[in-house]
Amino acid sequence: MYNPVKPPPAMDTIFSFSFFIGVYLLFSVSYIVCRLYRLWTAAGTRACYLIDYACFKPGDERKLPTTLCGDIVKRNKILGVQEYKFMVKVVVNSGIGEETYAPRNMIFGEDELRPMLADGIEEMDECFVGTLDELFRKTKVMPEEIDVLVVNVSMFSPAPSLAARIINRYKMREDIKVFNLSGMGCSASLIAVDLVNNLFQACRGKRKKAVVVSSESISLSWYNGKDKSMMLGNCLFRSGGCSMLLTNDPLLRKRAKCVLGILVRTHLGAEDDAYNCCLETEDKEGVPGFFLGKNLPKAATKSFILNLKSLVPKILPLKTILLLGAEKLLQSITRKVVATKNVKTANAGRTINLKSGVQHFCLHPGGAAVIEAVGRSLKLNAHDLEPSRMTLHRFGNTSASSLWYVLGYMEGKRRLKKNDKVLMISFGAGFKCNSCTWEVLRDLDDADVWKDCIDRYPEVKTGNPFLEEYGWINDEDAETQFDIRMRRSPEKTKATST
Repeated sequence: MYNPVKPPPAMDTIFSFSFFIGVYLLFSVSYIVCRLYRLWTAAGTRACYLIDYACFKPGDERKLPTTLCGDIVKRNKILGVQEYKFMVKVVVNSGIGEETYAPRNMIFGEDELRPMLADGIEEMDECFVGTLDELFRKTKVMPEEIDVLVVNVSMFSPAPSLAARIINRYKMREDIKVFNLSGMGCSASLIAVDLVNNLFQACRGKRKKAVVVSSESISLSWYNGKDKSMMLGNCLFRSGGCSMLLTNDPLLRKRAKCVLGILVRTHLGAEDDAYNCCLETEDKEGVPGFFLGKNLPKAATKSFILNLKSLVPKILPLKTILLLGAEKLLQSITRKVVATKNVKTANAGRTINLKSGVQHFCLHPGGAAVIEAVGRSLKLNAHDLEPSRMTLHRFGNTSASSLWYVLGYMEGKRRLKKNDKVLMISFGAGFKCNSCTWEVLRDLDDADVWKDCIDRYPEVKTGNPFLEEYGWINDEDAETQFDIRMRRSPEKTKATST
């Protein structure tokens, strides 16, 4: 009988050891590859990409020409000559044009405006549906793909929440992460972006899509009294909104418009003057409205300066920072050996040029005075301020969504080129100043809501229609004309004026 030759015991041991080493190396290499892949994936998903956004443009029936503005103001029967003079002055100097939009209840309402809950719901639904339908169409993303939803509307917070209304309409997933922000004011949009970005950082390599919906309720915020500090809101705020799609998925980078850079938030709520300068409250007669106090410019300036102190070192090139540091060191040495007069002259010698790190400036169009003040602080020229000025003229102050109309203007004018940096700055009640930078990933040319009017901007001012229509309020016989034009008796006019 044939018996095969058995290998020597030493050869058997060597074979077993080699097999063990091979298996060990295979598992080790596999583990290292998987670990490196996870690290690469995690690093890739730490970015926050702006895929696209859609601003809200109501129908022409909601536009506010000069004559209609006057008709709406006439509904407030307690206003006198002095209140009309104040409102005309504010509107004339506001930088707002004749094509802004108002809620339907303000335009088609009765003589005495009494907003109802249904008016606010209708206003929000129209904005949400208009922007989200357009956003999903442009991005070809389905509502059920959304992992995070953030809605910010400051002045209207019903139950169920506005975010819940969106989920109900678009039948989003039951595991979607939902946040409904209120009371954040005109800076809420960047707060929502910061919230999404922080969620992306905590995802640990998971790829997510987030939608931010930013708007404001004007229909429920109309002030029917005669306190001048609370009448400002009626003159400045207009209807608008925007929806944005954000993601941390590196595979969608080629489709993205921008990637988020630095985001800085400053809050002065601990200071009483800053906290109370923008406040939803009631006047002495118990009429609710939004109060804008005299301390507002001071609070805005302080929050802006503090915000820039944190932002500037993060966005300027290293060369510029080194030059500023060397100059600061030289000044501290010189201060000890030269006269005080010469020191002041030396300190005023150099100003920080943000244009060395940023090419475009997206400033909150809260009013002509706000734009001019920020422009002077940053040493910006007319070209830099044009997008914010024209947004204010065409759409007015749409609160938190205003920044995205400004960005849309830049796109419509084809200013945004690959690798450009955009700086966004916004202010809000609290008092807050928030800022962020975006890096443009490709040349952008989508005019969005500006497509039908971008060619006639920048608009050259040839006169103010509000002043032409209501300039008589500044005449010597203003009270007599007021009686005639407003169809009121002289006795009633005297009573309301006093």
